[in-house]
Amino acid sequence: MNKPINILDKDYLQWVKELCKRYRQSQIKAAVKVNHVVLQFYWDLGKDICCKEVENKYGSKFYATLSRDLRNAMPDAEGLSERNLRYTKKFYQLYSQKIQNLQQLAANSENEILQQPAATSNAELAAHIMQDLFSVPWGHQMLLIDKCSNDVSKAIFYVQQVVENGWSRAMLLNFINTGIYERQGKALTNFKKALPDIDTDLAKEITKDPYNFAFTGLRKPYNERILKDALLNNITKFLTELGTGFAYVGKEYRLQIGEKENFIDLLFYNLNLSCYIVLEVKIGSFTFADVGQLGGYVVACNHLLRKEGRDNPTIGILICKEKDRIQAQYALESSSQPIAISEYDLEKFYPEKLEGTMPTIEEWEAKLGGSIEQ
Repeated sequence: MNKPINILDKDYLQWVKELCKRYRQSQIKAAVKVNHVVLQFYWDLGKDICCKEVENKYGSKFYATLSRDLRNAMPDAEGLSERNLRYTKKFYQLYSQKIQNLQQLAANSENEILQQPAATSNAELAAHIMQDLFSVPWGHQMLLIDKCSNDVSKAIFYVQQVVENGWSRAMLLNFINTGIYERQGKALTNFKKALPDIDTDLAKEITKDPYNFAFTGLRKPYNERILKDALLNNITKFLTELGTGFAYVGKEYRLQIGEKENFIDLLFYNLNLSCYIVLEVKIGSFTFADVGQLGGYVVACNHLLRKEGRDNPTIGILICKEKDRIQAQYALESSSQPIAISEYDLEKFYPEKLEGTMPTIEEWEAKLGGSIEQ
């Protein structure tokens, strides 16, 4: 006799939950695969259009004619409009030279024994770019073609950001408009001197100049407390501006140093760098004393918070209203601690939805094994 299923049975409910999870994962994998195949088709079509010089051969009506003929032959197929076909050529033209140059560098190095690592690196880089390229939806690609048509490095930067952070098309447009590519890694730093080589490039990637604080909505006169409160009242947008991997630890974070209490403006942890980030915000111009104070906080965090074997050296970021670059450079040269100095502005605006750019609770807990105790 068949025994009826107890729909409240924990094992059964867990199994159903697992099946649903597997199904969603299979749907995502299928969608990614379909997107890859479609992008590969557009790439090959764009290559054909360029290499066969079909516009010269068939005249100004070529795209309209090809679109009509393809849709007649494949009435169920999508994405074969005249507009799309024109974009396939632009798609190939934007990235192909960069890919070919990397592949050629790798090929030219294969016969030189001492250059094998470089050959491998260039070949792997070309393959990685292609993989990312075909992972980004076509709507995003058309936007990048329009906004980055003369700058392949800029386009590749945004492709990688979309893949890394799962940006929607609206978010991609917003970040292009805020000039995040031009600001990325532009802060003055002493990272090359103060950090191990392996961390230097990644650490520079997390700094911008200027940082964009327009989302605070501040227009009237404000002091540092008002600005910091406004940043934390918009913590989602603030973390988005800071970059991928930042997790908020505390505001005016208390550190007992000797017999005195000290309070860090804002303390973060960066999962990509596996280190604490001490962030000080100043509403005035940069001064030498700012670096001395920040450097002391960095050292204190290394002694009091950093865990050997888990955390890399703490990094300090000073964000001020304005700075004299020569004065800031001299201050950085005087410090042995890894510090970046940047400015901020309140000019540009952010959209409402900025999800998908911060570490999740699961990522945070997996990295640290729980919350940080003050």
